[in-house]
Amino acid sequence: MSFSYVQTEMTTAERELDQNTNFDWNRIQESGQEVYPIFGPGYTGLVNIGNSCYMAANMQVVFSTRSFISRYYSSQSLKKAFERSPADPTVDLNMQLTKLAHGLLSGKYSVPAFENDEKENTVTSTTTAKQEGIRPRMFKSVIAASHPEFSSTRQQDALEFFLHFIDQVERANTGKIELDPSRSFKFGIEDRILCSSGKVTYNRRNDYILSLNIPLREATNKGELESFQKLKEERLAEGKEINADEIVRPRVPLETCLANFSAPEEIHDFYSTALKTKTTALKTAGLTSFPDYLVLHMRRFVMEAGWVPKKLDVYIDVPDIIDISHMRSKGHQPGEELLPDGVPDEEDSNKMWANEEIVAQLVSMGFNHLHCQKAAINTSNVGVEEAMNWLLSHMEDPDIDLPISKGHGSETSTIVDQSKVDTLISFGFQEEIARKALEASGGDIEKATDWIFNNPNASVSSMDATPSTAASTSNDVDLPDGGGRYRLMGIVSHSGTSTLCGHYVAHVLKDGRWALIAEYTVVGVEQGEYFNHVDMSPTSADVIIFATLVLVACSMETLEGPKDITNKSQFECSNCRFLFVVTPENELLRYASSLKFLLYSSS
Repeated sequence: MSFSYVQTEMTTAERELDQNTNFDWNRIQESGQEVYPIFGPGYTGLVNIGNSCYMAANMQVVFSTRSFISRYYSSQSLKKAFERSPADPTVDLNMQLTKLAHGLLSGKYSVPAFENDEKENTVTSTTTAKQEGIRPRMFKSVIAASHPEFSSTRQQDALEFFLHFIDQVERANTGKIELDPSRSFKFGIEDRILCSSGKVTYNRRNDYILSLNIPLREATNKGELESFQKLKEERLAEGKEINADEIVRPRVPLETCLANFSAPEEIHDFYSTALKTKTTALKTAGLTSFPDYLVLHMRRFVMEAGWVPKKLDVYIDVPDIIDISHMRSKGHQPGEELLPDGVPDEEDSNKMWANEEIVAQLVSMGFNHLHCQKAAINTSNVGVEEAMNWLLSHMEDPDIDLPISKGHGSETSTIVDQSKVDTLISFGFQEEIARKALEASGGDIEKATDWIFNNPNASVSSMDATPSTAASTSNDVDLPDGGGRYRLMGIVSHSGTSTLCGHYVAHVLKDGRWALIAEYTVVGVEQGEYFNHVDMSPTSADVIIFATLVLVACSMETLEGPKDITNKSQFECSNCRFLFVVTPENELLRYASSLKFLLYSSS
């Protein structure tokens, strides 16, 4: 008698995967929308190679931008990229990105896949045709080689991967600024901090994302929420449940989230170099430049009593067009007196401590506790966002794991072995840079070398400067700068109970229509009023919620083409080449307000 191993019940992980694969499309798209399969160039799916949906959704949006298409597809053939690659092209990121771009954009692999009986129930009947797609194993191997989490098969956060991806692309194109596509996402942020002494300081930094809080107090449907709360209390008293179609969730406009970013914020425990003590200050933020592609991250996590992280169940109203030109920072104004340069003296420095509220929020995001303490201290406990930005830009510092010194923040000199300085000089580095690198790495030559390569723009003047002046020096690089008007062109959304599980999908605007891409399933959706709002919450009474929303908008400075919209004509964006086709009446109605806004606002 022969026995075969037959599994009769699903494991917990298999149930999670089955639920993710067969999730209700209405949770992410507008209820009742018709979808239809799409094949051809630019509509190629990515096969899941082990909880890789976070990577797939990111790549679909990234390779819909003109900068990445131009760098790795339009001007780069596979043969040419292979010839220019190093000895082993399998470990060259630029080569693998070129290969991925040709796989996604050529249309060669965007063909219907044969489905056998075992696979017929993996998607709903309305989304039918899957496709062969591509398996980006080599790309994942290269992009995740230096990262313990992304190299695993565990689910990851899409935003964290995006930042890691952009960082790796920037490194791979070091010294080739004109070719670096990551610059199209890069922009400057300036924080103005008004001390209680009446003096100000300006801190500037570069970033790739604009992270936004969701102010529930600004919900536009407060009346409906109050009625729903009463209904819940009544049903609870009757021992009955709320039906899915009766659930009411807060609705917050995206413009409100943007306004909240620029609104004055009170910060405590700010060390004032004018008063020589900690005090309360007022912080406002603005942008010093507007990138070609603006990435907005909606903060879904809040901390409840007991520092328990909770995810918001909320609708975000997202318009097709946003104008953030009013968010441009004004910089140092005449009549303003700057805070004096300096650091806490030894007595005050020994009293410097990390705000535990900031540390707890960062730890809840998965960061190391010691790293979070350093981030809070080095940003003077200004806030979570500043501390997180510091963390992301200092994760590779050689001394990041060293204990916090008693005199943290005070100016101390470190005795450096001159023979080690001479060794680094023999490598071709300047003596001042070599000395600074050895000080930062505790005298380790190998770590000092890594420090220099990881800080290519570092100079002695910028390293010795105060936060304000150092930031200004590092931000003098030529960043792309537009007028601040953007059109929504992509969304990465997540359905699941946490970032450790769930499913990521992408919505991408291509050829004048929206495509919903879930791994190797690519479908089109009817336009209509499809993106009047983005549903970030479940439409059924289960525990699945949307945890992450990343919006990507393309700069719309000018429209090229006939300006007479009464005739059959088309308009093309000079930046992303998005084509507005004005033919049937419904399309004219669809685009009329947008065209009017863009044409008149750009004049």
